[in-house]
Amino acid sequence: MHTPGHTAGHFAYLLGDRLLTGDALLIEGCGRTDFQGGDTDALYKSVTEKLFSLPDDTLVYPAHDYKGRRVSSIAQEKERNVRLGQHRTLEQFRHMMANLKLPYPKFIDYAVPGNLQCGVCPDHLPENLEKYCRQMTESPQG
Repeated sequence: MHTPGHTAGHFAYLLGDRLLTGDALLIEGCGRTDFQGGDTDALYKSVTEKLFSLPDDTLVYPAHDYKGRRVSSIAQEKERNVRLGQHRTLEQFRHMMANLKLPYPKFIDYAVPGNLQCGVCPDHLPENLEKYCRQMTESPQG
């Protein structure tokens, strides 16, 4: 299902009672919305109207978790998610996301365009990033 907000082209995948949420819905959090294609209002709508409308016992598998957790549930996220759960309003969510004060990711201005090109490294990479990108395109894993 299309769940824009973290990025414009973000999708979540529902497989039976399991939901792969990517970065739209993390365990007790959500992806940031402050770089290319991010949209706070769209993310709020994606999560509260689409993902939170799924059955409470749907298992939530985010793309990653900074605390090593692997799975949650829709019920748990509705209750514990500090950004989108607990009946947060859109205005509360806007305020929270606008005040996260997260450092800007060093590679994001190149990673997002590269992702939009199916992993092809964008042109005009700074010299210090060319080696990293070359490793990605020449992966021994194919």
